[in-house]
Amino acid sequence: MKENIGFGICGSFCTFEKIFEVLKKLVEQEYNIFPVMSFSASKTDTRFGEAKNNIRKIEDICSKKAILDIKDAEPIGPQKLFDILVVAPCTGNTLGKLAAGIADTPVTMAVKAHLRNQRPVLIGVSTNDGLSTSAKNIGELLNRKNIFFIPMRQDDSVNKPLSIVADFNKTEEAIKKALEFKQIQPIYN
Repeated sequence: MKENIGFGICGSFCTFEKIFEVLKKLVEQEYNIFPVMSFSASKTDTRFGEAKNNIRKIEDICSKKAILDIKDAEPIGPQKLFDILVVAPCTGNTLGKLAAGIADTPVTMAVKAHLRNQRPVLIGVSTNDGLSTSAKNIGELLNRKNIFFIPMRQDDSVNKPLSIVADFNKTEEAIKKALEFKQIQPIYN
C-alpha cells in the first residue's frame, strides 16, 4: 500500500460528487485514505445529499470510519498517522480558521495535529469568496511552511466572479509534489 493520506472534507457540498470520485481514484491507486469531516460536512443535509448518506458513502469508499469529532482528530499528530493531509473541499471558513490558527473542528484540529510533525498539508480550495475575503487567507497560507495547494481557478467567472475552486482532477499529482515538499505549478489557471 502507498502513503497514508488523511483526507479532510469541509462543507462545500456542491463539490462532494467530485470529491467522491477523487477518493475512489486514490483508493484504486492503493493509497490508504483516512477520512476526516468538518462538523458542517458531517451534520448538514443539503440539496446535494443527506449528511448520513455522505458519511456512509465516504466510509464505504475509504473502508474506514470517518473522524467526526475533535477528540478523535487530536491523536493524528502524536501518533503520526498520515504522510500527508489533504483538505478538499476547503471552504472559505476553514481557510480563515487555518490562517488564524483556529482548531475548533475535526478538520482544523487534524491540520494542527498533523503539522506538528512537519509533514505536508495539501489544500483544495472551494469558496465563493476566493478572490475577495478569502484571498488574504489563501495568501497567508501560501507563505506557510508545509502547506501546499491543488491548482485552482475561477469556477464561474460570469455568475460568481469571486469564486475559486480547485482542479480536483490534479489532486493525485499535487499529492505527489507535496510529498516532495514542492508546490505543483501553475497554482492558478
